[in-house]
Amino acid sequence: MTAKDGWKGRFFEDFEVGDVYRHPLGRTVTETDNTWFTLLTMNTNQMHFNSEYAARSEFGKPLVVSTLTVAIAVGQSVTDTTQNAFANLGWDDIKMTHPVFAGDTLYSESLVLEKRESKSRPHAGIVSIRTRTLNQDGDEVCSFKRTFYVYKRGAEQLENIFPTAKKPFTAEDDA
Repeated sequence: MTAKDGWKGRFFEDFEVGDVYRHPLGRTVTETDNTWFTLLTMNTNQMHFNSEYAARSEFGKPLVVSTLTVAIAVGQSVTDTTQNAFANLGWDDIKMTHPVFAGDTLYSESLVLEKRESKSRPHAGIVSIRTRTLNQDGDEVCSFKRTFYVYKRGAEQLENIFPTAKKPFTAEDDA
């Protein structure tokens, strides 16, 4: 029996300008998600948690708080883009292009815009991507540019992260 490593994410060398990564997991946003995120971030705009107030707006119902939409988009992209990043350097040009409501399912994809070697960190490079998020109907609901430091393959900072077990893990343990 051999232990097999899971997906380790992309390293600096894996990014190619022009590549598009369709992130594998969709996420349906619930009313509870919206309420909790609004409370956690202390957002007091009633458009996100007061149905009577929101009913008077052109949307007729509460909007999902835009920072939750951005947070989901970033989270969806981690598997393909920043699994091996150690610092975000910036988010630019954030656009909220379509309203998001409880019950919408969000999907994201990212386009590699730029990459360059780090001048100060030989174990890393800098990558810029544009991420866009679509709802279940294919409407783009947000987009943004994100720039981050990402480790190169073989960076010593990533060596031996998984601990060595004191006892071997074998099929006999399950008998």
